[in-house]
Amino acid sequence: METLKVLSRLLDYPTEALYEHGIDVAEIIANDAALDETNKASLLAFVDQRFSDSLLDWQADYDGLFERGRSLSLLIYEHIHGESRDRGQAMVNLLEQYRAAGLDIGVRELPDYIPLFLEFVSTQGSENGKGWLQDIAPILALLQVRLEKRDCNYSAVFSALVALSEAAIDVQALREQVKDEKRDDTKKALDKVWEEEAVTFGGDAVNGGCPSQVNRPTETQRRDQDVPISFIDTSSAQAAEQAIRS
Repeated sequence: METLKVLSRLLDYPTEALYEHGIDVAEIIANDAALDETNKASLLAFVDQRFSDSLLDWQADYDGLFERGRSLSLLIYEHIHGESRDRGQAMVNLLEQYRAAGLDIGVRELPDYIPLFLEFVSTQGSENGKGWLQDIAPILALLQVRLEKRDCNYSAVFSALVALSEAAIDVQALREQVKDEKRDDTKKALDKVWEEEAVTFGGDAVNGGCPSQVNRPTETQRRDQDVPISFIDTSSAQAAEQAIRS
């Protein structure tokens, strides 16, 4: 599940630690037998372009995509629960499932933050990992087609995730669904949100949810496979692995 760690890092905020290892990232993707050739080629093109740009340009583009508006939110349950009260309890449930799998989250991100979720999934073995991906595949596919509509190559990352999940998703139907959507990241749209919504703090401000299908580790899965999300594999000599897991 090494590629999932790579994809989780590619969807996280671009950092110098990752930026220094573009060649290693590309090598991991190129050698993954689970990826079909189409998705592999798209991912490699994404890596080539992003690691060729300046880090500052990459970071600015990332902020513009994922930090403005909700349609491209990287919080899974933003797309499921919206602003409902269910988000708080659902987030607690998801965090409990992480802990039940033997994982201790050592970062401050919300549990449904997609890069964090993918890193968790990458520790759960092939069978369980696929099940977790299938739980959120409709959201991953929705983000894919919205990014395609913006002609953004981040869509390659989500396309690869949908393919790895092996979920039966009608991507073309989703493309039809979003083709008339109005963008929510314009100044006018953002101003409207500020006018219509009050800022809340406390429990109601917590984002969250849990997958509809609970996939716990199988009985045959070794406990030492359930590593903390912040775990660094010190036995690996590859600098890329250190960057991906840091």
